Amino acid sequence: MRLRRNSDTDLGERALPNLLTGVLEQLEGASMILAPGEIPIYQSAAIDDLGILKENRIESQELLALVRVVRRTATKQQGSIEIARGPIGEGKHELTVNVIPLEDENLVLVLLSDESEAQRVHEVRRDFVANISHELKTPIGALSLLSEAVLGAKDDPEAVKKFATRMQSEAKRLTDLVQEIIQLSRVQDSDPLKVAYEFGVNDLIKEAIDQCKTTSDARHISVNFTETQDCTVKGDREQLIMAIHNLIENAINYSPEKTKVIISVRVSEKLVEIVVKDQGIGIAERDQERIFERFYRVDPARSRETGGTGLGLSIVKHVVANHGGDISVWSQVGEGSTFTLRLPLIDEDLLAKEIL
Repeated sequence: MRLRRNSDTDLGERALPNLLTGVLEQLEGASMILAPGEIPIYQSAAIDDLGILKENRIESQELLALVRVVRRTATKQQGSIEIARGPIGEGKHELTVNVIPLEDENLVLVLLSDESEAQRVHEVRRDFVANISHELKTPIGALSLLSEAVLGAKDDPEAVKKFATRMQSEAKRLTDLVQEIIQLSRVQDSDPLKVAYEFGVNDLIKEAIDQCKTTSDARHISVNFTETQDCTVKGDREQLIMAIHNLIENAINYSPEKTKVIISVRVSEKLVEIVVKDQGIGIAERDQERIFERFYRVDPARSRETGGTGLGLSIVKHVVANHGGDISVWSQVGEGSTFTLRLPLIDEDLLAKEIL
């Protein structure tokens, strides 16, 4: 962890005890020291990652309230606050806060610990058993019945061939389901912004398109993407590609053969929008709010035909939320669907500070 001293304040090195500086350098969580007026004079790099400050001022009213109580009572305060992971979306950092008064220069020490990961792990474990036990029963039950049918038809080669083909299909479905369960579990159990890297959006999209080539070729569907001026996002590369891939794969699977899937990129203020548009069957309005739920299928029969598990869009939602973004859909039955994935762009001013 590195500490930054704010050059905008006239409090010098003497305002911060050397022992305290040494301790703060060893902490894993986020920390900052506030001068009167709640001006940060020292902050850890993790403060920037959490988005606590905007223009060198504390954004969270909950945190400011705790600091004011400490200044008024001169006693340590502890609490919990929620901070948005990005300017949009439902993703949250759940933080445990300790605010401690310091005697020197009327300073206040703020320590923050991100409990979001532990909360996610708890929720994953709780939901995992309930959902998985139900979803695994269907393909496993089908395999059991088909194996019995094979034994019963051992003297009929055509029947054995038919049942064996069905068994292969169910086995693949089970494999795909287990693979996506593992992917979802990893996504829910990670924080891609803790150790984030920078990636060009165009490269992420091209990699996702390449991964879908086998499926698009088999259905004679063209995937069109015209590169525009590139922009940069930060996070986990594999997760971002997986989210874009799932949107494209979903568009291909629910589109008639010999149609198009069109991908475009738009930049709006500090956000980038990745838009995936298909000419498919569309989604009824009553289903649009539920399609991002785990294991929800608009058309179970078509999902079985295309190999869908009902997890692809749920994975997209979790990846995007973990990156501080959101996902939305517009659809009309018989006309197709348009999915819009939005992510925060990298703050160039923040990058400049980090380089300095």
